[in-house]
Parts: sequence; C-alpha cells; structure tokens
Amino acid sequence: MKIICVGRNYTNHARELLNEIPKEPVLFLKPDTSILRAGEDFYIPEFTNDLQHEVEILIKISKVGKYIQPQFAGNYYSEIGLGIDFTARDLQNKLKANGLPWEKAKAFDHSSLIGNFVPKESLNLSNINFSLLKNKLLQQKGNTADMIFSLDNLISYISQYFTLKTGDIIFTGTPEGVSKVVQNDFLEGFIENKKVFEVSIK
Repeated sequence: MKIICVGRNYTNHARELLNEIPKEPVLFLKPDTSILRAGEDFYIPEFTNDLQHEVEILIKISKVGKYIQPQFAGNYYSEIGLGIDFTARDLQNKLKANGLPWEKAKAFDHSSLIGNFVPKESLNLSNINFSLLKNKLLQQKGNTADMIFSLDNLISYISQYFTLKTGDIIFTGTPEGVSKVVQNDFLEGFIENKKVFEVSIK
C-alpha cells in the first residue's frame, strides 16, 4: 500500500504557514514504514527541534482505480478515518528554502499516525467535523466543508497520476492550528464526537 498526502487543502492553514493558496492539489507520498498505529507511542526523532502535528481526514481506498471521474469516486472507498501527518517543520522549511523535496521532513518512520476508521455512510461527507486535543485542550478543529478540494475531487485528481489500489490511504490536508509537540504531550483525535485515536509523545 501507499500513502498519498495532500498539502495546503485548507485556506487558513496555507496562510498560517505563509504559503500561496494552490490552484490544484499539492501531493506528496509516504512509504508504509511511516505508519504509526493507533495506541502506539510516538518518539520524536533526533533530527528535528520543531516536530508539529497536522490532523487530517483519511480516505481508505477499497478497490483499484485509474482515471476516476469525480462522480464515480465514491465507489472507491467505504471508510473514513483520522490521522496525524507528523512534520519536522524546521527541516521542511530548510528543504523548501532550497527548492528540495519534503520527504525527509514528512515521510520519516512513524510520521503517519492512522486512527480507527468509520463507515462513510455514518457521516455527511461534505460536512464532517473533526478535531485534535493536545493535553485535553482543543488545538485543531476542521470541517470537510472548508476543504479547497473535496474528497471525491481529490480521488479523481490523484488517480490521474497514481493508480489507486486497495488499502491505499489518502491524507486529505490539515486545517489551521498546527503546533509543536514535545515530550509527554498527549494527543487525541475525534471525528464528530467519536474518539478515533490517542497518542503519547515520547
């Protein structure tokens, strides 16, 4: 399986990082070694002094597809999840400043926390509320209605470039409110009022 990530899919998040609003989805990939399962601790890697959380709605692909039209995209997933794209922000900023790829800052081991999934039929896909608590305080809050590119449009766009296969996961972008995490922080993720992951930072 592969992990396909979307950057800058919420206007306010793009602005908080001083990025331009994209006219088409910004994509990057993560390997399967980046996966951190729900319930496992996250250990801050030694190569960053500014490790940040980015909570994101996840799509789990349920069948193979290529050149998928938006009106048929819903046939290619049946579950929605929530996860964290852990980002070494200091390293990412250095790479960006030199025009280099982001992978060292985004795709390192255990940088992709994947929480529990829920059936998409239980949600209004165009109006999903999700949130991240840090040490029991609200840190990030988002809604799919605020996405620049919708879930189905992302699937269609991504499938132009990458064949989607069963088990692939799409990270759909993060809303504003990203922040640094430090040792002993405790993060919890919610879809609507249902907790779908928690993680301790070591």
